[in-house]
Amino acid sequence: MSSLGIKLYTLLQGSLVGSDEFGNRYYRNRGGAGRFVGNKGHERRWVVYKGAAEPSTIPPYWHGWLHYSTNEIPTEQDKIPAYKWEKKHQPNLTGTNNAYLPDGHPLKGGRRAKATGDYKAWNPNE
Repeated sequence: MSSLGIKLYTLLQGSLVGSDEFGNRYYRNRGGAGRFVGNKGHERRWVVYKGAAEPSTIPPYWHGWLHYSTNEIPTEQDKIPAYKWEKKHQPNLTGTNNAYLPDGHPLKGGRRAKATGDYKAWNPNE
């Protein structure tokens, strides 16, 4: 949930640019791309997250726009993978119940498979 300050600033100064498949909404200052603010001479751009503020839910095409890598506002075409091997964007699942836990992790029972005969531990005296 966004803070009251962000909501108020967005209401007074924001111009909606677009949204993504996660429900995040992207804004810039009213007046469009020609209005520059801040000490770097960029227009101010920001995101209002749907739900918890989780930056890993920002897809790459919106990340590029937010960080001034491109001035082109992402379109529906940008959301379509350009290559067969590209996967859909997924948020970072670390710290959730869906996080990856390798075998032997304490939260996964803490037991690893026995080492096979192809492994020999390093010994500094050898």
